[in-house]
Amino acid sequence: MGYEAMLKHVLAGLVIFAATTGCTRKTPVAAPSESSDDSHRAQVAMTGDILIGEYGSMTGGEATFGLSTHEGVMMAIDETNEAGGVKGRRLKVIALDNQGKPDEAAAVVTRLITENKVVAVLGEVASGRTLAAAPIAQQHKIPMISPSSTNPQVTEVGDYIFRVCFIDPFQGTAMAKFAHEKLSAKKVAILRDVKSDYSVGLATFFAKTFRQMGGEIVIDQSYQSGEKDFKAQLTQIRSKKPDAIFIPGYYTEVGLIAQQAKQLGIKAPLLGGDGWDSEKLYQIGKDAINGQYFSSHYTTESTDSVVQDFIKNYKAKYGKVPDGLAALGYDAAKVLVSAMERAAELTPKNIRDEIARTKDFAGVTGRITIDGKRNAVKPAVVVKVDGTVNRYVTTITP
Repeated sequence: MGYEAMLKHVLAGLVIFAATTGCTRKTPVAAPSESSDDSHRAQVAMTGDILIGEYGSMTGGEATFGLSTHEGVMMAIDETNEAGGVKGRRLKVIALDNQGKPDEAAAVVTRLITENKVVAVLGEVASGRTLAAAPIAQQHKIPMISPSSTNPQVTEVGDYIFRVCFIDPFQGTAMAKFAHEKLSAKKVAILRDVKSDYSVGLATFFAKTFRQMGGEIVIDQSYQSGEKDFKAQLTQIRSKKPDAIFIPGYYTEVGLIAQQAKQLGIKAPLLGGDGWDSEKLYQIGKDAINGQYFSSHYTTESTDSVVQDFIKNYKAKYGKVPDGLAALGYDAAKVLVSAMERAAELTPKNIRDEIARTKDFAGVTGRITIDGKRNAVKPAVVVKVDGTVNRYVTTITP
């Protein structure tokens, strides 16, 4: 799907405030006011549409993350409105583009809270951008649910910050177990993105677990987001003859790394995390990415009726198979809706309390229970790249 076609999906039924209309300014973080700000939000919370904020990378190098997540969010919101809304009121999403930049994430979340008066926020995908914005939501006591930021520090920001995805200690452990037990790897190389909180954290947890299992990290190389040439790092890795290479980056670089590894004659399987999950992974990596493995939040091959209904409805709405980011966006919105339905009053505090009470929620990405640290307890699946399809390999439980 071309960029213009994808953008039409984003704009359907929703106004996206483009970054060029003000998101680029450095918006100061206003201190929460017990008088004007809270009283206005309380008044809005009793009448009219229920305003929900969403922020994500609708443009930029990782735009497929933001677009997929947004499509999942809007599908959940549309379903809710078609069924009568929440407490007889419609939900309205105000979505802002942060262009894939942490400072823009902070700016747009400030706008959503202080100008748009939203009662809750959904976003972001990348941990670094969520970490930039979460303190603002915490300061103003507005609940925020990240669909897919896996760095443990995200929810440590405060008691108003949640997520519906698993976290890097578990994801790293899951892939270390897979490498050691399923691939019988004894020696592994790591190639991490040092500019990404997500990549650095995942690499650290993978290495710790793999060593505890008796494995050896023979070399730990690095790169930076945006680089195009990885042959120097890969040549060093090749010299160590690893049984597998762990690359916990995003699809934008991983596809190129896979191609260059193949050109250098590297036969070791490549392993990664959920940052690989994009329809563009194969477009960039082509045949070189085939047969490689990554951890994901769900599989399209699941026989669960919740999963299959979601896939059927998503394909009917958007004309394509949903990726893991779309599924997580859908689950994040559904968890928020469920909390709103249970809340006695639609105030941020009541909504926050009900999100925290989420238990055994039947999501597309598994049954979701929010633990005491506001993280989702749920399994991970490992998939194998097969062209544009990710084939189910195994499930690893917490």
